[in-house]
Amino acid sequence: MPVRPDDSHSRGIALPPHGWGLVLLLVLYILPGLIGHDPWKVDDAVTIGVVHSMLRDGHWLMPHLAGQPYPDAPFYYWIAAASGQLFSWLLPLHDAARLASGALTLLALGFILLATRELHGRENAAAGPLILAGSIGFLFHAHEAQPMLAALTAHTAAYWGLTLLARRPRAGGLIFGGAAGFAFLANGLITTLALLPIALFAGIHASNRKQALGALLAGLLPALALPALWLLPVLDVAPEYFAAFWQGELRAPASEVSIWHNVWQYLELLPWYAWPALPLAAWTLWRRRRALGSAPVALPLAAFAIMLLILGLCFSARSAPTLLLLPPLVLLAAPGPAILRRGAANAFDWFGMITFSLFAVLAWVGWSAMVFDWPARLARQVVRLEPGFVGHFSLPAFAVALLATLAWCWLIASSPRSPMRGVTHWMAGVTLFWLLIAMLWMPWIDYGKTYRPLSGELARAMPAKHGCIASDLPRATLASLDYFNGIRTLPIASSAGKRCDWRLTPGTGVEDGAPRGAKWRKVWEGGRPSDRRGKLYLYRREAAAPETSAGKDDGESGEHAAG
Repeated sequence: MPVRPDDSHSRGIALPPHGWGLVLLLVLYILPGLIGHDPWKVDDAVTIGVVHSMLRDGHWLMPHLAGQPYPDAPFYYWIAAASGQLFSWLLPLHDAARLASGALTLLALGFILLATRELHGRENAAAGPLILAGSIGFLFHAHEAQPMLAALTAHTAAYWGLTLLARRPRAGGLIFGGAAGFAFLANGLITTLALLPIALFAGIHASNRKQALGALLAGLLPALALPALWLLPVLDVAPEYFAAFWQGELRAPASEVSIWHNVWQYLELLPWYAWPALPLAAWTLWRRRRALGSAPVALPLAAFAIMLLILGLCFSARSAPTLLLLPPLVLLAAPGPAILRRGAANAFDWFGMITFSLFAVLAWVGWSAMVFDWPARLARQVVRLEPGFVGHFSLPAFAVALLATLAWCWLIASSPRSPMRGVTHWMAGVTLFWLLIAMLWMPWIDYGKTYRPLSGELARAMPAKHGCIASDLPRATLASLDYFNGIRTLPIASSAGKRCDWRLTPGTGVEDGAPRGAKWRKVWEGGRPSDRRGKLYLYRREAAAPETSAGKDDGESGEHAAG
């Protein structure tokens, strides 16, 4: 699509966005939804539970969850705990901890911009962060307490290092090595090992092969030193924790499902998860099919294939690990907007504008139903889905949402013609939709997802000195009960848990958790308003009835008579 020399700056936002304009757009994408809601299950609640334990009990070296060891790589928890402590004067811990996700997301977007610029040139650099931020699967994880974000940030930095090998091999090798070390601290062994064959491919195919391979070999020093700074103190202080951590890391590749089944499931996720990165990457491959051996195509294509195989081997197909497939896809897709044909570019642009304009209208209509009970039919559906919810008008939230909607209308009306117009509108539309949800729908969503009222009811149902509680609850529930009311439990299967007089179980009846050979009395049951089957039940062990003296005498008399 040709661009008139003066058209990109004549009105509206400059395209492609760059400098502070790009930073502002990315910050507007990151901030909404990070704060203003309680921990949500699963990963958000578990991560905040670990951070809470770090700050409450001082478990900085070895992560714990609700009083129990939680062997896991610590890097995300460290920065989230530091963020929570730093901003504790301004925000609740869960909100302050999530700011770490915002910082990591901004870093990941910055690294992918640098890698895109190195691989595809300055004119395509902005496409990298715009496509990554616009990817649907990235949206929610970027706004929750998610340790995989630390691994994603390390991977984007590693790709930047690999793209530097041809021009600045020493810097590229050191950046890659440091990123690989941080990848281990972020998410363990697998996320680090996945980078090694990608680095070997990049070094072998570099124009300065000898220098590139030497630089990568030198980069192994920080790659090994950074994990050792954590692992050696853990081994010295708590060898059993060290052993449990490695046992979990080495067990990861032993998947119960075949690798090809996992790979297929990951591929099934990608059409919506990696939109629009996936179709743009496919278009780039088609247009440059005669240059598959060139670095701008070969490196991200090989990285995607290697990462897909390793994820299929080591992780069951879930949303969080799929984040690691996005950087190579984005690097492959970055030239896509510039080489789209005019008709396809216009269709993509119109699809984004119409889709997110429609989503904005639906978000406002849904908010009206929550706050003003109009439309009445939709308002009844809102209450049915979250029984007991009462909406309230918030002037600040309304003002921010209205300003964002007006900014969207201005953007789509004033953006100049440019190959980057479609991908910019798409990313801005994702930002608008998420901002409207965060401003207008967050009270309703949080009402249904938070464990705060449930945890409070459970705390009031028990005496102050209740002794130990045994449970078999999911980690997210354990983390929430500990975070909100300091309720900690012991595993039911443990020897200490079997001696507890209190038992907390999920399910529908005493058969779910009460042991055989003992009498248990249900003293409380509860659940979140929208829970139909996920209730919790609290039981107390009945004390054995003492034997009466008469009964004892009768028993003795009977024995003498029998004798």
